[in-house]
Amino acid sequence: MDAIIPLLTDPAAWAALITLIAMEVVLGIDNLIFISILSNKLPEAQRQFARRLGISLALIMRLALLSTLAWLVHLTAPIFSVGGSLAGLDLTFSWRDLILIAGGLFLLWKATKEIHGTMDPKPADFLDKTGVVVTNFGAVIVQIILIDMVFSIDSILTAVGMTDHLPIMIVAVIITVMIMLLAADPLANFINNNPSVVMLALGFLLMIGMILVADGFGVHIPKGYIYAAMAFSVGVEALNIMARNAKTKKESQAGH
Repeated sequence: MDAIIPLLTDPAAWAALITLIAMEVVLGIDNLIFISILSNKLPEAQRQFARRLGISLALIMRLALLSTLAWLVHLTAPIFSVGGSLAGLDLTFSWRDLILIAGGLFLLWKATKEIHGTMDPKPADFLDKTGVVVTNFGAVIVQIILIDMVFSIDSILTAVGMTDHLPIMIVAVIITVMIMLLAADPLANFINNNPSVVMLALGFLLMIGMILVADGFGVHIPKGYIYAAMAFSVGVEALNIMARNAKTKKESQAGH
């Protein structure tokens, strides 16, 4: 408590908290898109529970990692090297690098599999009454846990790099996860109601997977460029949705 009270009156601490929350929300969007796409493949009655469980697990993982900061810092320490540097790639790897590479490859595999399934659905897949492919609940939760772990490590290492104050990190993580909980259902419903957005979201996951792999190999792509491209894509898709809705409304009025 004695360490927290000075932070409450420190403008720099508040500025760090606001900045960190903004960064964590941006990083959390990637996590939320993945959870939304996976949960939408479940029967409708299980979707909300799966999303809330996935986000709750993300919170638990982040808080658990914050409680082991001394161990977490060692994740960035080099553990082995493969012949130095090649073609601009840093071939010295830490545990963080290996986790990012594994997580990126998992995202690439999962997004590619989902895109293939969307374009060429298997007749054997079990469909619900709305024609949505129904997936095993346990399989979805396991996949959410795996990707939560990757995004949690990336999120906490970002927090560690922005502030030295543990209370600020904890508050930022809790607020971010609360925002994710509030945004989860609207985002998942929007993705489910707009099929073209599913493909856009899967494209984002492919890009995020490539970024994680590149980061693991020491190629650091500025996040600002990535999120600017994502925002532009979302803007274009929003215009497409408005155009389709206007056309549908016009055709409906003409029919009457």
